[in-house]
Amino acid sequence: MHRRHPLHPAPVPRRKGAAASQEWLVVPAAGEARAGEFGRHRIMEMTGLPARDLRVLDPLLSYPSTILGRDRAIVLNLEHVKAIVTAAEVLVRDPSNPRLQPFLLELHARLAIPVRSRPLSPLPYHPSITSHTTIDCICNRCFCAKDASIANLATDGGDETEQAGQGNVPMPGLGTPGCAKIQPFEFKVLEVCLEHTCKCMESETLALEKEAYPALDELATRVSTRNLEHVRQIKSRLVELLARVQKVRDDIERLLDDDADMSELYLTRKFAFQGVNESPGRVESNKHASADHDQEKEEEDHGDETESGHESSPNVKPDIQELEMLLEAYFVQVDGTLNKLCHLNDYVDDTEKYIEMMLDEQQNRLLQTGVMLTTATVVVTAGIVVVSLFGMNIHIDLMKDPETREMASIKNMKFWETTWGTVAGCAAIYFLLIYAGKKSKYLK
Repeated sequence: MHRRHPLHPAPVPRRKGAAASQEWLVVPAAGEARAGEFGRHRIMEMTGLPARDLRVLDPLLSYPSTILGRDRAIVLNLEHVKAIVTAAEVLVRDPSNPRLQPFLLELHARLAIPVRSRPLSPLPYHPSITSHTTIDCICNRCFCAKDASIANLATDGGDETEQAGQGNVPMPGLGTPGCAKIQPFEFKVLEVCLEHTCKCMESETLALEKEAYPALDELATRVSTRNLEHVRQIKSRLVELLARVQKVRDDIERLLDDDADMSELYLTRKFAFQGVNESPGRVESNKHASADHDQEKEEEDHGDETESGHESSPNVKPDIQELEMLLEAYFVQVDGTLNKLCHLNDYVDDTEKYIEMMLDEQQNRLLQTGVMLTTATVVVTAGIVVVSLFGMNIHIDLMKDPETREMASIKNMKFWETTWGTVAGCAAIYFLLIYAGKKSKYLK
């Protein structure tokens, strides 16, 4: 009897694209960077981004440059820089790319700069201070403190409530006195990305200009196959670079035109605002309200403030001046690069038109030469007709053999008279036709 072996199911091959890990470099706001491979779902958990936003950062897909502001992160796809920026760290896609090394060095150098800030003083209580004013002050504190956390913000809120009874209270503004407002982490990363992108596009533009202008001048001087091929390659690179620069410029202009999109990029402010709504300091501040106030109405107002944020007050506008100034600076730089490329594109178009005019002139000369040769052929054909008539086998006195020397000389003279008369007649007809063509402006 044969022994039966148990059948083991064949291993199912795992699909490569199902949950393939991708190489990322995580650079925190404070600490050392770490590189590793993370799956798509892991990145979605860390950043809160949907899957479609991660496709924008896929190097295998040709997505144009864009800047997207989401609830917890900013998606940056600027040329070869593909990154996800949160309030505490930045995730750089494909850090092994050699073109990213200058960007990574600049990013590490910018984040390593120490931030000096004075100690924060607690904000006292004032009856005219609204919840939005308190939130703005705490948000500005978060910008001033380098390593501020939500726990510290909640503690500050509690200190504000405890000092409610102290008199001689100054009105809080956008920042505390003596505290320099520093740049948030996400804006530091955004500035490095925009600066690196502008430098790359500017360097490509300068290299293209150095190569394009001599090639175009040489082509205008001497039209050849080699020069035409060189200019064709330059035109292809110019069109591609022009489209890339135009896309970056349009995306920055889109952000500048929409205040809501710019406010979405304030990740630190949103993070601090959420922490203030959840802090117990706000609950303690409600003790100073009147006892007859309806508790249910207060909870409704608190819920409306949590959902709408600063929009609950019609007079409060989002403070986007810092980001607006940052984007305007790089918008001017990108616009200058775009103007250079547009000027180069116009120069290429002018050279093409000049070459077309030269070719048209040469073509007209060839056509005129063809017309003249055709006219000469017609005239010569008329002379051949005359010669053919005299070559016919007919019996006339001119064809008879001369009997005497005088008759031979007479026939010889008549032959030359007929020959030169035919040639002169053909020449006269040819010049007459050429004169008629020039007079009618068909020939120049």
